[in-house]
Amino acid sequence: MAGKILVVDDEPEIAGILERYLADEDFTVVKAYDGLAAVEKFKTERPDLVILDLKLPGLSGVDVFHRLRAHADTPIIMLTARAEEVDRVLGLELGADDYIVKPFSPREVVARVKTVLRRLERSLPAAPARVSSAEAGSAGRRLVIGRLEIDTEEHVVTVDGREVNLTPTEFRILEILVAHPGRTFTRTHLLDQAKGEDLEVFERTIDRHIANIRRKIEADPSNPRYLLTVFGVGYKMAKDPNAQSES
Repeated sequence: MAGKILVVDDEPEIAGILERYLADEDFTVVKAYDGLAAVEKFKTERPDLVILDLKLPGLSGVDVFHRLRAHADTPIIMLTARAEEVDRVLGLELGADDYIVKPFSPREVVARVKTVLRRLERSLPAAPARVSSAEAGSAGRRLVIGRLEIDTEEHVVTVDGREVNLTPTEFRILEILVAHPGRTFTRTHLLDQAKGEDLEVFERTIDRHIANIRRKIEADPSNPRYLLTVFGVGYKMAKDPNAQSES
């Protein structure tokens, strides 16, 4: 489980506390106190996970988030001093893997870090071994719908042979849908399955994740053929992507 964590916070005391608690769990910790330093350390240190404060001097946490995700899909846990729902939704809509409001317990942060990293190591209940070939064209560790393929062990997604880079949360959502083609999932169900019971759920968040997935897997995201909307209910994966789009 242990790995390298980049802690980004403009308050050295908070960064130091997190460093001590993470080090006690055998994590290697790298610290940055502003946005530009965070981007540089991310490139040179290649951390396994980033704890990122939303409010930073110079380059904001949102800007840092976008720059980090432009380089890699490393898990990111957002920190903020504001508890309003709009801030939490913002963090999750960015594609953050978790969101914690200050003040927080350092032990809670460590627990969240472990939870996020565990998600990268295990498959969801919707694993290919439990999916019939008639449902999803499953072959061993692969899920196949049309020309979309998911390798659930290697966490690789390809469309028409082209590899697609998804965030961990996007991968989980897509894996659930592909494992059950034709089945409609509500927004809340998808977030519960993808993120676990330890996170609060906001239905608006799933729409942003779905939009991001469509942008990456659909030839025409405005006229999707894989990931379909069931209006008033939620989303589903098409059984036959070659058929006329339903949304």
